[in-house]
Amino acid sequence: MGILYGSSMPAFIMLVVVLGGLAAAATGRSIATTWRPLPILFWFIFLLSLAMRFLSFALFEEPLLSIQYLVVDYAILIGIALVSYRVTRTNQMVTQYSWLYQKTGPFGWKLKPGQQDNY
Repeated sequence: MGILYGSSMPAFIMLVVVLGGLAAAATGRSIATTWRPLPILFWFIFLLSLAMRFLSFALFEEPLLSIQYLVVDYAILIGIALVSYRVTRTNQMVTQYSWLYQKTGPFGWKLKPGQQDNY
């Protein structure tokens, strides 16, 4: 047993980081694609973390009601989901409003020179 995982490191990486990470990335992308607000993402990832805890319990006999492992799973999954959300939202903004915004990196955009933000 470790601080981050209950049974073994390979099981933790395969279940939470790979399987849960793919689900978290898809969740972040879908929340951004449907233009939903960011707080909804936190709730969905919490539910995904509960599902990961249940799978860890069912497959690897880890403690089901461990707050420590739930927080670790949530932190990893929310990080992956936020990256996916932000990358998708950046691509949406520079694609849909190409006349107004330009990409400044994978996570941000800015007004094009000579444009005013009237919001």
